[in-house]
Amino acid sequence: MSDSTGGAESGGVTGTGQEAEADTEPPQQVPPLPANDTLDVGEAADEGGEPAAKRPRVDEEEQGLEQVAKPVEKDGETPAWADHLIEGTAQPAQRSDEQREEEGQREAPVSGKGEEECHQNGDGGHHATLEEGETKKEEEHNSPAESPSEGQHLDLDFTQNPQMLTGSWTEFSTIPENYLKGCKWAPDGSCILTNSADNVLRVYNLPPEIYSYNWDLLPEMSPVLRMAEGDTIYDYCWYPKMNSLDPDTCFLASTSRDNPVHLWDAFYGEVRASFRPYNHLDELTAAHSLCFSPDGTQLYCGFDKTVRVFYTDRPGRDCEERPTIVKKQGQSGIISCFGFSPCQSVYACGSYSRCAGLYSCQDGTLLALLPTRHHGGLTHLLFSPDGNYLYTGGRKDPEILCWDLREPGKVVFSLKRNVATNQRIYFDLDLSGRYLLSGDTEGVVSVWDTQTAPPDGNEEMLQPQLRFKAHWDCTNGISVHPFMPLLATSSGQRQFPWPGDSEGDSASDGEGGEAVMSPQEIRQDNTLSLWWAGPLSPAVEEGQEQSSAAGEA
Repeated sequence: MSDSTGGAESGGVTGTGQEAEADTEPPQQVPPLPANDTLDVGEAADEGGEPAAKRPRVDEEEQGLEQVAKPVEKDGETPAWADHLIEGTAQPAQRSDEQREEEGQREAPVSGKGEEECHQNGDGGHHATLEEGETKKEEEHNSPAESPSEGQHLDLDFTQNPQMLTGSWTEFSTIPENYLKGCKWAPDGSCILTNSADNVLRVYNLPPEIYSYNWDLLPEMSPVLRMAEGDTIYDYCWYPKMNSLDPDTCFLASTSRDNPVHLWDAFYGEVRASFRPYNHLDELTAAHSLCFSPDGTQLYCGFDKTVRVFYTDRPGRDCEERPTIVKKQGQSGIISCFGFSPCQSVYACGSYSRCAGLYSCQDGTLLALLPTRHHGGLTHLLFSPDGNYLYTGGRKDPEILCWDLREPGKVVFSLKRNVATNQRIYFDLDLSGRYLLSGDTEGVVSVWDTQTAPPDGNEEMLQPQLRFKAHWDCTNGISVHPFMPLLATSSGQRQFPWPGDSEGDSASDGEGGEAVMSPQEIRQDNTLSLWWAGPLSPAVEEGQEQSSAAGEA
């Protein structure tokens, strides 16, 4: 981890994890995708082409839908469960003016634009409050498309396919089927954390060439840290106050099978502390999910029908137990994912029982239990930046549902993606909450503009604004950089041999044996990729125009 990189903080952290052990849930059937859910991902790959991480991944043709100006919101309304909250609770930390100024200075050489007014949580792209002079300055220097009402804080540009910059693929090719299981940017944006099938957590520094647009000089990324767990890693998360300029804040948590929860030093790769959860038989038990509280003082761990809360300054076995079922009422199943509201003292729990619950941070009281609408157990959930909406996704479930928390139980709209396995498929929101991105089991990344949803919220399916082929295998992880127009994606999945691959198969010895082929070698793509999803600098655009003109000549 480099001390020279950013120091911005994130307002909150959503704890997510990796593929947990199978529970008692029966296998789920995948509902078919709609007939109009077509995909245009460019040219097909050549079997004899370069390695998958080096192949051209996108079609340059722009894809998009008509923008709808009316966002989904209900100003002035409060959630039905907000009255139960204890007043005077601490709110998630917000960035100071100095930190926002520092972010603007860091962002300026990347985007090549002047300073922009940063959108706060929940503005959803509306007009920000500016001084009169600043407003005139913005009107003079910005085109209508770049006005505060139209722009995004991250300068994300999804009118065209993102450009792949670099990645890491050699690191995961030394062990057979070493597929990735997700990636997460650090809260200060200085590095990326990955998890893979070899039970090793890897930290990659952000290449410094990205800041100067020297993309032709970008080498393949190599990890600066490797942290090996003893068994299958269930979940991992960054400390929300992580700042690479302060080594005391640089750590992360992970949980793995038959092991306590470990706190890793992100500078030296050593275990800094351990949290040991025990069950009612006084046996060590592993947490299935993790998440720090927004202020970083507590670590929430998910178990079967139970949440245990540890204090980060007090390692050991002491913890607070919060059952999710009281007097046979509540949320059943293994707690598989967490999320904290950015504006209320509320956290959400997803479980393999296919439902989500909202709880009070003070004592774990169940505030609301959302209806069971998913076809498979929940694997990931996210709050919107304004705290009014909750997005949930499940395994073997092609839907991401958007819930209106001001009317618990109401689904505003659904987003379709292809999820045909039990593997955890992540999705992510940008800082403004406008764009939601998700991969799928076919390697496609979809981008939805949530502001194009119908204002009446009649549960219509929201069409993606952009879809592009990111990997030839399952794109299971996606993470949006905290303040730059960068995306990180991870790919790979467990491959199962076809009948023709087994030894001594009579069909392979006969005339029809050659027809039974396994596509694993063609589709396997275990890669971490870095993408540029913002405007290009004039030098880069000019170089692309010259190269295209030379190709035509």
